[in-house]
Amino acid sequence: MNWKHITNPGHITQINEESKQQNVLIFKHSTRCSISDAALGRLERNWKDENLNQLSCYYLDLIQYRDLSDLISKTYGIHHESPQALIIKDGKCVFSQTHSQIRLSELLQA
Repeated sequence: MNWKHITNPGHITQINEESKQQNVLIFKHSTRCSISDAALGRLERNWKDENLNQLSCYYLDLIQYRDLSDLISKTYGIHHESPQALIIKDGKCVFSQTHSQIRLSELLQA
């Protein structure tokens, strides 16, 4: 996957603008959690380059950038969980999955 890393609040604004043209996936990853590692691995193993036409992918290391995770929760009205996958469309969260529920096929359909 070609992850764009969320490292500052301006990236949230960028995501909102980008989501007006294409759905955006935000993957909130805990680098200290084996469940999060498994969810990330499952997404990356199932990813195909043609999926780039459907989703723009953003990655958040929520251990390093916990304040940005909180901003994402506040911005989209979503309770914080880890791991968490959000689909953003037109600046709103339209779909959310957590933990072992995270499936690329469902994220692409959202």
